[in-house]
Amino acid sequence: MSDLVVGLGLVLVIEGLLWALVPDLANRMLEAVASLPQSTVKTAGWCSVLGGLALVWLIRG
Repeated sequence: MSDLVVGLGLVLVIEGLLWALVPDLANRMLEAVASLPQSTVKTAGWCSVLGGLALVWLIRG
């Protein structure tokens, strides 16, 4: 359970750094994603989930 909390903390740190250091880039990225078809965003999300699971499996496996 502590690994899950650490993982969520790292996500918040990385995402927070994006907004703190380059907010204009973050806004442009949000606009770009909003203009994509929903199926593309969904596919990218699932690829990210699978990539993250594979990475955790390789490291913790």
